[in-house]
Amino acid sequence: MKQVLPVNTKQRLKAFIDFPHELYRNDPYYVPELYIAQEDLLTPGKHPFHEHSELQLFLAYQDQRVVGRIAAILNNNHNAFNNCQDGFFGFFDCVEDGEVAGMLFKEVQQWLLTKGAKSIIGPANFSTNETCGLLVEGFDSSPMAMMPYNFAYYIQLLEALGFRKKVDLLAYQFLGKNYNERPYRLSEVIRKRLEKKDIVIRPINLKKYKEEAEKLREVYNAAWDKNSGFVPMTPKEFEHMAKDLKLILDPDFCLVAEHRGKIVGFSLAIPDVNQILKKIKRGRLLPTGIFKLLLQRKKINAVRIIALGVIEGYRKLGIEAVFYGAAMQKHQEKNMQMAEASWVLESNVLMNQGLLNMEAKPYKRYRIYEKAL
Repeated sequence: MKQVLPVNTKQRLKAFIDFPHELYRNDPYYVPELYIAQEDLLTPGKHPFHEHSELQLFLAYQDQRVVGRIAAILNNNHNAFNNCQDGFFGFFDCVEDGEVAGMLFKEVQQWLLTKGAKSIIGPANFSTNETCGLLVEGFDSSPMAMMPYNFAYYIQLLEALGFRKKVDLLAYQFLGKNYNERPYRLSEVIRKRLEKKDIVIRPINLKKYKEEAEKLREVYNAAWDKNSGFVPMTPKEFEHMAKDLKLILDPDFCLVAEHRGKIVGFSLAIPDVNQILKKIKRGRLLPTGIFKLLLQRKKINAVRIIALGVIEGYRKLGIEAVFYGAAMQKHQEKNMQMAEASWVLESNVLMNQGLLNMEAKPYKRYRIYEKAL
């Protein structure tokens, strides 16, 4: 017997978080999420998302066995900022069974309709500020840090239910030294030119991390506000994210552009901690996972460029080129084998062309789907 039940107990929340470990147990590319981080994200009172928005988790069972999970998400800040009535789905995982998928989405759609939503978009956990997108190309390697992963059959499950493409997100790969070094060679020339305009490129100041993070939030909300589906991060949300990132941050890969004391842009790359997380069974840090996380950090040989943005009025001055040039330099100095730039909207012509010019290879594609309710 198949049924879908709401997640309304601690036991079901644990089953919700743990289900992917069972589903992907034989997949060599699967990376478990840290249990403590997922519990924090999904628990009202722990993550600041819940202060302004709502979600309802569901589990699908066949007899006594979990066979699917999903979250219905109402992001009130997204709807207010974009003047819309969107609903979202996220945290979707399912066995290869169209009936189970249909049952899960039926519950999500009914819940969203009661909240006044006119459409359903996803996957997004909880918005484009967090993990989002369904992997549709590039199933032959593990995801980089803070990127999603799923079986290829998810595409058919969603499209059979009437979901259609809203937008694609691209991930670019740099392998070793196989990229165009022209931006690196030009970066020092451009840097000197910028300094004459009182624009300085520097690493983030970890001693003033909280103060720096607040300024970066202002840049983030200003630099990305035209992106499809963007929603500004609240001070608490950004602070929460910054606190988590600080645990893995390498200041050599977090640079800011500053004009007379005002931060006008930043670039952020993080070590690919997924190389370690793959070895942490079921995402549990205790009793031994914490030691793997601490002791193997120096073995990480790849980084993911998460963000690179400059506010209006400072674009096309060469700041972006200096960011890339500095990242390339540190990438070589630290003997990194690979870097990923992700994600980039397929419609972002300037960014896509810039990456192609550096001989970066688009090697993964993620898709945001939508459907009218």
